Amino acid sequence: PNAETIPTIGGMVLDAAAAFGKVLRELRRKVGLSQEELGFAAGLQRNFVSLLELGRKQPTITTMLKLAKPLGLKFSEIAQMVEECLEAGE
Repeated sequence: PNAETIPTIGGMVLDAAAAFGKVLRELRRKVGLSQEELGFAAGLQRNFVSLLELGRKQPTITTMLKLAKPLGLKFSEIAQMVEECLEAGE
């Protein structure tokens, strides 16, 4: 699945990685960073940021902490947004 279309059954999201990817892409675009710029700021490779956004890789807690700072958020805020996305079935 791509980050824009998260599969659901009865409104329940099947893929937490895809939900994280959707949230990450929205946040990155909101702050006006490219995948390369976000990766550089977080100490990650651009292709890894792409894989996260596509839901093909799942972030570790360390990765989420690295991503939070350049996005101007706390780790807990990103986690909450992903949880809300999962609950909403988006």
